[in-house]
Amino acid sequence: MTTFDWIIVFNAIIALVVVFLQEKRPQKAVAWLLIIILLPVAGLILFVIFGQNFRKTRQAARKSARDRRYMEELISAHRIDQLTALASLESDGLEMHDDMVSLLVRNGNAFLTRENDVAFFSDGKEFFSALFEAIENAKEHVHVQYYIIRNDKLGDSFLDLLKRKSAQGVEVRLLVDGVGTRLPPRSMASLREAGVKVEVFFPPLISNYRNHRKIVVVDGRVGFIGGYNVGDEYLGKVRRWGYWRDAALRVEGVASLGLQLRFLLDWNEASKDKLDVEERYFPRDLPCCGNVPVQIVSSGPDTPWAPIKLSYLKMIHEAEESVYIQSPYFVPDESVRDALNMAALSGIDVRIMIPDKPDHPFVHWVSLSYLCELLPSGVRGYMYGSGFIHAKTVVVDGQMTSIGSANWDIRSFELNFETNAVLYSREVAGMQKAAFMDDLTRCREITVEG
Repeated sequence: MTTFDWIIVFNAIIALVVVFLQEKRPQKAVAWLLIIILLPVAGLILFVIFGQNFRKTRQAARKSARDRRYMEELISAHRIDQLTALASLESDGLEMHDDMVSLLVRNGNAFLTRENDVAFFSDGKEFFSALFEAIENAKEHVHVQYYIIRNDKLGDSFLDLLKRKSAQGVEVRLLVDGVGTRLPPRSMASLREAGVKVEVFFPPLISNYRNHRKIVVVDGRVGFIGGYNVGDEYLGKVRRWGYWRDAALRVEGVASLGLQLRFLLDWNEASKDKLDVEERYFPRDLPCCGNVPVQIVSSGPDTPWAPIKLSYLKMIHEAEESVYIQSPYFVPDESVRDALNMAALSGIDVRIMIPDKPDHPFVHWVSLSYLCELLPSGVRGYMYGSGFIHAKTVVVDGQMTSIGSANWDIRSFELNFETNAVLYSREVAGMQKAAFMDDLTRCREITVEG
């Protein structure tokens, strides 16, 4: 056989492997087949790095088993029965969403917590002021997890604060994504010299799976979650973007333990310095701060049932009046498109808001294309024109809302590690709905006529 013949045989074998590895994702399998056929050597290399299904690897199985053992140890050590109990929203007058709660408990251990105080942020200056203040007041530990930390003025101020708290004797841990955060070696060395413990989740080129979560937990009592990374653009200080519209939460109460749990599970995956279940990380004496029911929902390539995607679908199906969505990237799969079309055709007021200014032009045009496909069913689309909208939110009927790191796209549904907070509160959902309606005054509506 000639060299060319061997290449043909080799490609055929690889093609069969691709089909078997991707048998539940035919569109993805076809795409990889084309790449391998057109680029015989380079295509194979790309498939090995980016094309494999993390859910089917031993690494994913080990991570899931470790996460499960950690949860069991937490419950056993601290008797936090509410972390896994199937709870009801009947006492909150929102019992119509009990099946939503059950879905997220069964599909990701997203325990329902009450007695939480929640502050909503849509402005970067207000968010970072609250975040810096909470870290300044830390007494015992600060746990930080971000997809992006920029090497700019805000990033430097943030890292300086972490180093200062470490010098004061506070235990500081920083977990960053290997692709999103590219700090200079001198910055990483400076952090470690100051006593900050730093780890990288999945270094570059290890895989196509990125940790997109944005979580900060202070003393196990105060948590932050949302769409903000750390960089000058999130303060609206980058001329290209102008005002930066985002969404985030500060949570005080038992829900902060859900954020703490998520951080520790990810830290233990990335670090040899494993963290055990200790009361200083999960304090029992949390005061009754408020009355907002919250579930902290995480998903990623290590979760078999895509909890965040299913939470979005469930919220759409439970809507009786309205579904208002904000996302900088809107690339939904067929199931989400069907749910949105069905809701609109049923008379639900479905509105979707994306940026007018694209940060990734190709993704922006794809988002616009998908949004236009939904318009004939009655879905209404809007483009935010007063800067850049980076919020990842959905609010249903002014009764429940989801705010977090997950976009409405396939990458967030399948490839990224994400975390959202789902809140069952007319007060908080009403605030999010009011913010959405206010944003509409800065939008132009997309119409079928163009």
